[in-house]
Amino acid sequence: METDEFLTIARPSEGSYKEKGSKFLAFAFPVESEQEVKNRLDTLRNQYHDARHHCYAYLLGPGMDIYRMNDDGEPSSTGGKPIFGQIRSYNLTNVLVVVTRYFGGILLGTSGLIRAYKSAAGNALENATIAKKTIQSHYRVSFDYSLMSNVEKVLHDLDIRPWEKTFEEHCMYKIAIRKTLEQKMVEKLKHIKGLQCTKIENP
Repeated sequence: METDEFLTIARPSEGSYKEKGSKFLAFAFPVESEQEVKNRLDTLRNQYHDARHHCYAYLLGPGMDIYRMNDDGEPSSTGGKPIFGQIRSYNLTNVLVVVTRYFGGILLGTSGLIRAYKSAAGNALENATIAKKTIQSHYRVSFDYSLMSNVEKVLHDLDIRPWEKTFEEHCMYKIAIRKTLEQKMVEKLKHIKGLQCTKIENP
C-alpha cells in the first residue's frame, strides 16, 4: 500500500554518555539536504574544535535512500555505524546525528566504542520529539473567475487549502496536495475546461 508519511524529529535535541573518562556529546538535527548536513557539521566542528572525534550518520529522503556514516578517525564501523543503527531503529529520516568525543585517556576497545556511540546517539533521539510528516506535491492553478466555484468544490472535496491566492485578471491558487491524493486532484481539475494546472518543482 502506497504511503505518503514519514517520521523525523521536530527540532534539534541532545544527549550524552560517559565511560572511563571519555565524554560523548550527541546532537540530533532535522535536515532536508546534504548541504544542510555539511553546515551543521561545520558549526559543530568549530564549536567543539578541541574534541578528538566528530562521528556522524544521516538519512535523507522519504524513501530513506540517501545516507552516510562517518567514523572520523575512530576504528572502522565503531562510530558512524552504531549511530546510523539508532536512526534506523527509530524508523526516522531527514535526520543527522553527530556524536562528539572528548578522549579520557583510557582506550575503550572496539566493543566499548560501539556501545558508547550507540548509547550517546540513542540518548539524543530519546530526548527528541518525533514528528510525522507527509510527502506533498505543489501546484499552480490558474483560471477565470467564472470557474471559481468549480475549483473550490474540487479543493473542498479533497480537503485542500491553497497556501497562496492571487486575484488579478485571472485567479491563481498555489496548492499543496498529499502525494497519495495528487493523481485524483489532477484528474478532477482536468475536467474543468479553461483551467491551467502546473506542477511546481521547487516551491
